[in-house]
Amino acid sequence: MSCCTSTANDTDKSGRWRYALPMPVSPTLAGRVFHPTNYLVGREKIRDFARAIRSSNPLHVDVDAARAAGFADVVAPTTFTSVMQGKAILTMLDTPGIGLTPSRVVHGSEKIEHHRPIVAGDDLATTLTITDVTERAGSEFLTAVFEIRDASGASVATITSTLLHRGEDA
Repeated sequence: MSCCTSTANDTDKSGRWRYALPMPVSPTLAGRVFHPTNYLVGREKIRDFARAIRSSNPLHVDVDAARAAGFADVVAPTTFTSVMQGKAILTMLDTPGIGLTPSRVVHGSEKIEHHRPIVAGDDLATTLTITDVTERAGSEFLTAVFEIRDASGASVATITSTLLHRGEDA
């Protein structure tokens, strides 16, 4: 049983849930590159995201406004990259043996470098690389780089994040 998944065997004889103790994050995780995750950007997803963040920019919801501004379709808000980032993080967390307990992972700092706007119709792939793992005060800090590329392989955005994996006492 991995630390991050539940099975029918996760209950004791009385039916109460058992939880695996968190595994330590291996320092060998540094340098690990995870398989790219794919995301086809939909117009309605952009519109929903824009509404969720309360954006009033017509480029996010109005195709005609976006086309008049020179875009092929509606333009995603800059923080839309979190959708692709989240999918890549879930893929990492679902990888057996990495030692991360999802309930102990907290998002820290983040820097997003946009190379071009994301528009509806983009077919994007996000590659997650863990560049550093350090331990401080009983918790692990992971530096993660997310490279988002379009179908032609051109870079769309690069995200550098710090993820905190809280220790048992944190």
